[in-house]
Parts: sequence; C-alpha cells; structure tokens
Amino acid sequence: MPEHTDTHIGERLRDIRKRRGMTQRDLSTAAGVSLSLVRKLEQGEYGDTRMETARRLAYALRVPTGRLLRRDADDADPVTVDRWAPVRAALLAPPTDQLDDEPTTTGVATALDAAEPLVVAADLAGLAAVLPALLRDADALTEDGPRTRAVQVRVLQLAGWLLTQTRQYDAAAAALERALDTASDRLDGAATVNTHCWLLLRMGRLTEARELAARWADDTEPRMSRATAGELAGWGWLLLRTAGAAVRDNRPGEAADALRLARSAAVAVGREDVAGVDNLRTFGPVTVAQHRVEHASVTDRPDHVLKLAAHMPQGRTTGSNRARHLLDVANAHATMRQYGDAIDVLQRVRGEQPDWLPQQRYARDIMGRIIGRRRTLTPEMRDLADAIGVPA
Repeated sequence: MPEHTDTHIGERLRDIRKRRGMTQRDLSTAAGVSLSLVRKLEQGEYGDTRMETARRLAYALRVPTGRLLRRDADDADPVTVDRWAPVRAALLAPPTDQLDDEPTTTGVATALDAAEPLVVAADLAGLAAVLPALLRDADALTEDGPRTRAVQVRVLQLAGWLLTQTRQYDAAAAALERALDTASDRLDGAATVNTHCWLLLRMGRLTEARELAARWADDTEPRMSRATAGELAGWGWLLLRTAGAAVRDNRPGEAADALRLARSAAVAVGREDVAGVDNLRTFGPVTVAQHRVEHASVTDRPDHVLKLAAHMPQGRTTGSNRARHLLDVANAHATMRQYGDAIDVLQRVRGEQPDWLPQQRYARDIMGRIIGRRRTLTPEMRDLADAIGVPA
C-alpha cells in the first residue's frame, strides 16, 4: 500500500496491547509481523511505520487504525519543494491589483482546458510549469458569476490535487480550502471535498477522511432516476473515499456498504466518462473496479488482487489512477514472490508515467522488497531501481 505514517506509534501500541492482556509475541503472531518489529516500534526505534503495518497491528488489537496513528509527515523531498516553489508562491500570494493584461474567464478556461492532457498523463513537470500563471490569472479575474467561480474552483482543485500528489500537504490544504470557499454549487463542492478526503487519507487522518466523505455523500446523494452523470460521479467519488478510509480503519462492513453504493452509481453512469467537466472528476465502472482491487490490497489478499485485476471492465481512467492500480498489481506479484511479473508491471508504469512514478513511496517499497529477496540484480532492475529512487 502507498500510505505511510511517519510517526512514533510505540506508546499507543504498548498501552493498547497491555490493556488487551497480550504479550509482544502474542501481538506479533496475531498481526503477522515479526517480534523484533513490535519491540522496535514500542521502543520508538522506527520513525517511519507503513500504513500496512499499522493496519495489521490495529486489526490484531481490534481497534481502528486511527487509534494508533497521529499523522503522516512524509513530506516532499527538497528537490520537489524547490521545483514547486513558484506554484506555492502563486497560490499563497496576497491578492494582487489588476494585471497589465487583464485575464478573462474565457481565456483562463481555455488555458485550463489546454492543460487537461497534462492531467491525463500525470505530467507533473509540465503542470508545475503552467500552474503558476493559471493561479495568478484565475485569482485576478474581475468578472463575477457562476462561470467565473467555476473556473477559479477548477484551478484551485487542480493545484490541491497536484500538491497532494507531491506530498506538499499544507499548501494542498490551503488550495482546497479556497476552492471550497469559492464553490458556488454542490458539484464543485463535492469535487473539492473528494480531493480533500484523499489528502486526509495520505496524511493518515482516517477518521476525519471517513467522516467528511460520509457526511458529504449523505448530503449530495441524488435521485437515481433523475441524476446527471456529474451528480452520480460526485456522489460516487465521495462513497469511494468513505470506503477507502473505512477499509484502512478496520471497518470492513462500512467499507463494503460504501463500495456497493459506489458500484451502483458507476452502473448508472454506464461508462468511464463524465462529459463537460475536467478529467479529475472522471468516474465509472473502471474506477470502482480499481478501488475494489485497492481494498483487496489493503486487506492483504494478493491472490484476490490478481484475480480482480485480470477481469477489469473496459475503459481508461486518468493516468494517475491507472498507475496507482498497477502498483497494487505489482505489489500483489511481489507479495506472492512473482518478482519477474512485478518488475514487468513496474516497467509498464514507468513507461506510461515516468514523472509520476518517482513520487510514489509505494513503488519504492515494492522495489525494495524485490531487491532484498535477490542475490544479484540485472542491469534492467538496477536501471528501474534508479528511476524509482531505490538504492540498488
């Protein structure tokens, strides 16, 4: 799984274990982790605990995963921080006076549409280059009305999504808060909350993500007989966020119910497309199927991951969603010691999303496990490890 919680969970782990009357060996056996890991966690020797490990321990202790976690501090590396400095500066700059060449709503909307292929391809470098101007121009719009606000919301949502992708969490939260404040209709609000819930998930704030997504899903549930594709997509994504937080927080019943409703929304949409809005809101049967695979990965069922992945419905999601799904597949192969297959999948992700892949700690975890199991590495494996950022 991609999530990490860079926090010392040892004190909470020790207290809950003792209240359960369990020894460290009892806990290690029940959770399927090594005794030495439990000891090191309780002693505070590990400062970077994977969400997968935290979920296993919480499951064995019969508590929500959130009880063990504080926050994910896995912030962006210095190179990423430097690359995205102009984006943060444009986002956080105080309101400016009228620009020399006053932007128009139509002009900003056209520029935003032109950036959509970069979103589809998850071209982070390209988006980092165009986003500062988009943010400045959107903020300087003097026209008023729903269309102008919708364009401003789309720009801020894109900024929040990209900053979350690159683990710049404080700036992402600022962008999404502004987007929600600017939103003039419930679809824009739902799309913003969807990304905000994803941000909370990446930070390990499972309870907040689950409660926020569930509340908005309840408030935006459409009448199925009259719902537009956009309404179904907005509701479906909130259900997926509810399910994603619940499955990580050891609430399988709630996760299953939310995922079932999301599948109903996807069937009603009928295909992987939402006409008239940006690619970040794309939703349909493929998106839901990918999240079913993710749930199987979260709950440590690699055989089920591969079975579901082999029967995916036809259609393409956004590049980042597809790449994230492929990492689940690669992880399943690696878990089952099918290392050649895992490498093949990672190479496919690298070919499709070369700029996105190095940002993923999930990929580094997978590659690190493969390297740790092999005595020698082929030149191809060393090259892939370098691309992902794993010392080989």
